[in-house]
Amino acid sequence: MTLGSGQSLAAAVSEATVILRDAGVPSPRVDAELLADHLLGVGLGRLRAMMLGDTPAPAGYAELVAERAQRIPLQHITGVAHFRYLELAVGPGVFIPRPETESVVQLVIDHVKGMAHPRIVDLGTGSGAIAGSIAHEVPGAEVHAVEYSPFAHAWAARNLAPLGVKLVLGDLRDALPELNGTFDVVISNPPYIPAEAIPNEPEVALHDPPEALYGGGADGMELPTAAAASAARLLVPGGYFVMEHAEVQAGWIAGMMQRTGAWREITTHLDLNGKERATSAVLAGPHHE
Repeated sequence: MTLGSGQSLAAAVSEATVILRDAGVPSPRVDAELLADHLLGVGLGRLRAMMLGDTPAPAGYAELVAERAQRIPLQHITGVAHFRYLELAVGPGVFIPRPETESVVQLVIDHVKGMAHPRIVDLGTGSGAIAGSIAHEVPGAEVHAVEYSPFAHAWAARNLAPLGVKLVLGDLRDALPELNGTFDVVISNPPYIPAEAIPNEPEVALHDPPEALYGGGADGMELPTAAAASAARLLVPGGYFVMEHAEVQAGWIAGMMQRTGAWREITTHLDLNGKERATSAVLAGPHHE
């Protein structure tokens, strides 16, 4: 009997879990359930209740499981990535947003609390996860987003249009010169992987676009350095900058920002796993010593 053919939903999900586990998928049970729910569209709670009965497995389930077993990203199969409170359309050509970035967004949301109409820009928006979440969760915010890749820009346009974000196709190194010195917050999750550091997970190495991963230069620091320089250009004095980076880059980034003399209150932030994954700073005013 092939997977899903005449099987109950519960038996098919159990078998799919084994197939995905044997393929090295990190979360085989959850992925097996999400693939079934992608076909049934009932939500995980209802899906699990249906698995207690004799509901048959949905048609096409075996094919989706086989794709996931080839380590095609779950989000490419379903066309959806969940990020904070958003459901984002994603697919080939765009970086899949990561759960750890949600806490970087929270730093901005906490910072602008109480501000009536903060102006915020996301440099290198990818799918639009960061900019979209801020626009969704901060009423009154004016949110801009910059994306260099035409493919990613197309996905971001689809995700951000309903949220009122002002999206531009451009390079984070020189984008929005007409808005220099006008933003209260700059946030960025730039590409930062060093040139020689090939990601371990096939989902990342083979399916995330290289331009969204590699930061430039042997150490991967070219684009993070450029993002910090653009933030200094775009922010008002006293404006807030936060950037995601690799754990091993935290010390380098703090030192780089210190050396420019443009920043104060340089702070390293831990992600939910206790890793140093973001750095924030405040742009010094013209008379700051």
